[in-house]
Amino acid sequence: MRYLCSMREFFLSLIIISIFTSCSKKQILTEKEVLNVIHSFDSGWRNKNLRQVDSVLAPGYVYFTQSGGVFSREGVVQTAGSPAYTLDSMDRSDFIIELYGNTAIVSTRWRGRGVYKEQPFDENQRCSITVVKQDGKVQIFSEHCTPIKTARIFH
Repeated sequence: MRYLCSMREFFLSLIIISIFTSCSKKQILTEKEVLNVIHSFDSGWRNKNLRQVDSVLAPGYVYFTQSGGVFSREGVVQTAGSPAYTLDSMDRSDFIIELYGNTAIVSTRWRGRGVYKEQPFDENQRCSITVVKQDGKVQIFSEHCTPIKTARIFH
């Protein structure tokens, strides 16, 4: 009888450990969380709140520029709060969200007008944003925006 109790205790312990281990590892990302982090990012830019922009970017965040370059996380945060960058208007629409566990790939349309380093801009872009959820925190991991052209080249 002692052996059966030990086996039962062993299996019960295994089950309990499995439940707690699997629950702590699940990082299922929801559409609402994705939208919230992107809206917070945009709000930070709109209001020149670099702390807000900083808070939603993953430590390894990278922005892939239209010219094929890479813009660092620090560069993005600094630009968000810089007096050299002003937004007169901005809008993000046409969200398409693909969820996969703790990761989302998001397609959006971003339109904005303003001035950067004394150069006016009027952008209409398609953006790809990668959002991840890790340790319960939802953050933007990368972004790439491409101008929407009226004459399509390939598609």
